[in-house]
Amino acid sequence: MKVEFAPWSVPLQRRLQTASVAQWVFSFLCLAQCCTVAFIALFFTRFWLVSALYAAWWLIDREKPRKGGRRIQFFRNGIIWRYMKDYFPVTLMKTAELDPQQNYLLGFHPHGVLAVGAFINFCTEASGFSTLFPGITPHLMMLSLWFRFPFFRDYLMSGGLIPSDKESASYVLQKPEGGNLLAIIVGGAQEALDAHPGSFTLLLKNRKGFVRLAIQRGTPLVPAFSFGENNVFDQVKNPKGSWLRRIQYSLQQIMGISLPLFHARGIFQYSFGLIPYRRPICTVVGKPIPVQKRHKPSEEEVDQVHQKYLNELSSLFEKHKAKYNIPEESHLEFI
Repeated sequence: MKVEFAPWSVPLQRRLQTASVAQWVFSFLCLAQCCTVAFIALFFTRFWLVSALYAAWWLIDREKPRKGGRRIQFFRNGIIWRYMKDYFPVTLMKTAELDPQQNYLLGFHPHGVLAVGAFINFCTEASGFSTLFPGITPHLMMLSLWFRFPFFRDYLMSGGLIPSDKESASYVLQKPEGGNLLAIIVGGAQEALDAHPGSFTLLLKNRKGFVRLAIQRGTPLVPAFSFGENNVFDQVKNPKGSWLRRIQYSLQQIMGISLPLFHARGIFQYSFGLIPYRRPICTVVGKPIPVQKRHKPSEEEVDQVHQKYLNELSSLFEKHKAKYNIPEESHLEFI
């Protein structure tokens, strides 16, 4: 394989952009484990009191992730996220206003390999979320597993991430003052296994829990599609029924997370590595779908709202796909 190295004449700004993306990829692949090792190791040093005090704080603060988290605006406004946004680049586009007196449940599609668009747009201010949607506070749901790691949980909460469970979702959506947007990557970790460039397969056909929750809370549903999300990484071919897909599915059942075998470019060369490609991502936020409140919705009511959501998401994709060089014959596939 021929290796193509990055020229040393690359401007400093582009190097900073690459470095910012590299640290983010590292944070989601290794930081949780590193934090755990550091937490345990400190007990065997003269700095053992740091871990002891944190353990006590952790016990007191253990329910905070399920109570809306603890966002830190300084973290969300960090310059590193602007460099990361410009690397791809990532853009956020709105098609309708969101009322700051109302709460919303946003479905984000597709998951992609590492959900780059979801993180940049809803966990940072790099793409200008607060400017586009004034008075709206975004919360992005993430696997509850990651909130069990010491120190790492605080890193996640500082950006507005909360655990992906019903208790956390209900806490955000039931706030009477409104102005909250709960973003759920509906396809979840399993959908990441279908995140191949040019793929528009969404794991959504039988995922109705978020719709039921919206009906129970009377919360409008907002579809969002992130064009280019699946294009920033290549993934080893894993068609359904293949031995690799069976192993990945088994590991997901055991660990709760999927393990897509992805690759892209390196830091100093463009041929192979874990740094995503410089390919644009544009997240288009659709118009809200009104939902009538029902404490105990029937299956038929859930199915009706779910079908309406699928139709609105498909319309959003069809309306904007030409802008992002998607062939006319390409359509969303719900599985």
